Amino acid sequence: MMRFINKGILLLVLIGSVCGQLYAQRTLVDVTAEETAILIGEQTVLHLTVTIDNDGRDVQILVPRDTLMAGVEVLSLSKPDSTVIENNRLIIEHDVLITSFDSALYLLPPFHVIDGLDTISSNQIALKVSTVPVNADNPEEFFDIKETWNPPFVLADYYPLIYGVLLALFLICVLGYVIQRMRKRKSTDLSDAPELKLPPHEVALTELNSIKQQKLWQQGRNKEYYTQLTDTLRKYLVRRFGVDAMEMTSGEILDIMKKVSEADSAYKNLEQVLHLSDLVKFAKFKPLPDENDLSLVNSYLFVNQTKIEEVPVLEKEDENIETEGSTITKG
Repeated sequence: MMRFINKGILLLVLIGSVCGQLYAQRTLVDVTAEETAILIGEQTVLHLTVTIDNDGRDVQILVPRDTLMAGVEVLSLSKPDSTVIENNRLIIEHDVLITSFDSALYLLPPFHVIDGLDTISSNQIALKVSTVPVNADNPEEFFDIKETWNPPFVLADYYPLIYGVLLALFLICVLGYVIQRMRKRKSTDLSDAPELKLPPHEVALTELNSIKQQKLWQQGRNKEYYTQLTDTLRKYLVRRFGVDAMEMTSGEILDIMKKVSEADSAYKNLEQVLHLSDLVKFAKFKPLPDENDLSLVNSYLFVNQTKIEEVPVLEKEDENIETEGSTITKG
């Protein structure tokens, strides 16, 4: 009989110890107020303290951003301040600045903390908001609103403004004069200079060489890389085939180019570049390095396989040179 009593006492001690540890380690939420009685429009601070185990788990503290309850407004919320205490516990502190413009006795709602699957609520505190005391029996104590008083006019007070306006007008005049002189000089220097118009494929190849040298996709700038590739090909299609490619989708361009016999041999190259470009720009697809290199190679192949060799033309107002028919007419 004595043995059973001793076992029962030992079991109760163990259960009490475990329950004590569980109680000691639970999440605690406490709220205190600096002032529990304020006047209308005055402010007070609520100190929110959350105590949890310092085991790295996340807890969510629910604090209203604008209204604590009807009649009580939240003005600001401080950043959380964490402190580790004994028994490997963590204290998280928040300061909530509140005010009220309606006189009443408020029972502020509790704050809630989500800890895993549990929701813990804080204690509730009362806030008394009173009106400003007024002695209605002595009306002579009330004063009317005073009229505004305008200071005397002193010209010296406006010197900085006047000088600033004059200086700004002077700088604008100087800037306009300089721009006019530069434009006049530029137009004079270029009036007799012939303009060299390169064939479409040379312009496109020059731009492709520039894209290759920039090494955009190697820097992780895939969208910029494919934007420049497709823009170069679109401009080439406009000049080479007269296709309004700058205003078309990739599918519309491919539908038109499929019917152009001159582009049969290079159609697959153009299709690969446009399809992969759409995936990168609109679906945030990240192509492999080999696919990026293939897109550049296919761009070169499309231009080279569809180009027409032309002689660069010097354009002047008094000259009309037709390379197709080898005819030169001078006015």
